[in-house]
Amino acid sequence: MARPRPKRFAISARTLRVPFLPRIARNILLALIGILLVPYLIVPFYRFGEPVSTVMLWRELTGEPVTRIYVPLSHISPDVPPAVLVAEDAAFCTHLGVDLRQLREAIADADDFEDLRGGSTITQQVAKNLFLWGGRSFVRKALEFPLALWINLVLPKWRVLEIYLNVAEWGPGGEFGIEAGARRAFGKPARALNAREAALMAASLPNPHKRNPRQPGPGLRRLAGLYMARAARSPHVDDCVSQSP
Repeated sequence: MARPRPKRFAISARTLRVPFLPRIARNILLALIGILLVPYLIVPFYRFGEPVSTVMLWRELTGEPVTRIYVPLSHISPDVPPAVLVAEDAAFCTHLGVDLRQLREAIADADDFEDLRGGSTITQQVAKNLFLWGGRSFVRKALEFPLALWINLVLPKWRVLEIYLNVAEWGPGGEFGIEAGARRAFGKPARALNAREAALMAASLPNPHKRNPRQPGPGLRRLAGLYMARAARSPHVDDCVSQSP
């Protein structure tokens, strides 16, 4: 009786496939690490230039309108920084990019992650606007935190605020930056905004598609008045940016 022949080809094919798996996984991991490191390599170059946000880039790619006129912080009304800081991030000059106390309070007030409101500093919003995506997710926050710390370490405070004021969305028609927002809302450049107009602009930031500083409703006017009062009571809130070049 003839002995059965060994299945050499089946065994050799299986052994040939196995060594490739670690190499593929390693290459994928290295590619992911490289992608995650790109923002950290780019941030130092944002000490200069006119950065654009991911939303602006997406709108350009999809053919939607984008209006943005980049202006340095020195060409923006001095009433704007304190109004924006008391509205968005009153501890901007003292934290290291992430305000842990504000974050803890926001988490304590939220029923779950989807209900989480606030807790994002201006530096975190700059990280999100320049490199990440909108919406609320654990993944985005996990990427946002260390990037905000890095931005705070590499860029001076005045530059972080300048970038923020020039990439924030300030109108429903693709108006980005304080200059485009001021011209749309009040028909004047950002350097000519008074305290009330600056407060209305700051109050519209969370939702420029529904909050119109040009025709503010009672709620928006009340919020702007609150920010004006807070700014008046906090004369040093913008000390870290008042001496910008």
